[in-house]
Amino acid sequence: MQASLQNVALPVRLRPPVPMSDDDLMAFSEANKPCKVERLASGEILVMTPSGYKNNRREAYVVHELFAWADADGRGEAVSSNAGFNLPDGSTLSPDAAWVESSRLATLSEREQERFLPFAPDFLIEILSPSDSLPELDAKMVQWISNGVRLAWRIDPFGGTVAIYASGQAAVVLNRPEAVEGTEPVAGFRLKMARVWG
Repeated sequence: MQASLQNVALPVRLRPPVPMSDDDLMAFSEANKPCKVERLASGEILVMTPSGYKNNRREAYVVHELFAWADADGRGEAVSSNAGFNLPDGSTLSPDAAWVESSRLATLSEREQERFLPFAPDFLIEILSPSDSLPELDAKMVQWISNGVRLAWRIDPFGGTVAIYASGQAAVVLNRPEAVEGTEPVAGFRLKMARVWG
């Protein structure tokens, strides 16, 4: 598989002749920055365009708020969209923002923490971008939950909705909320939405 995707229209799905190892995927991602790269359960590699300015500002705001809360709360660690998670279904996905309980991270060696984490985050947020399909993103949210995520928020800044997914529950959709309140495992986290809608 070519190392660089210059002059290739994105997003694109690639099926390598031999499944990519974690090392291969990390090298491929590095060679194709700033594109976002994920490995699907089918073994296909999904390469997505970098964020546009407004979408990146939304993502940066959400990540900043989650980081600030996690630092003050002390029960876990937050990461941005560059962190990959190896899921039980064989996929390697990267949410826009995620949080993992410290007790789970403590079970991993320093080397393991330098790589894709071998489990799903406890909490995550995905933000719809102009190049995304809402039905596909909602299907991805179901995939996250089925792979062990306890709580997940899907934000659609264009339709003005937040869909809340939780293990064992039907999704709840909020229309233009002023804020979204975290429940377990991130009880106490509160995301004001004005900057997202703006």
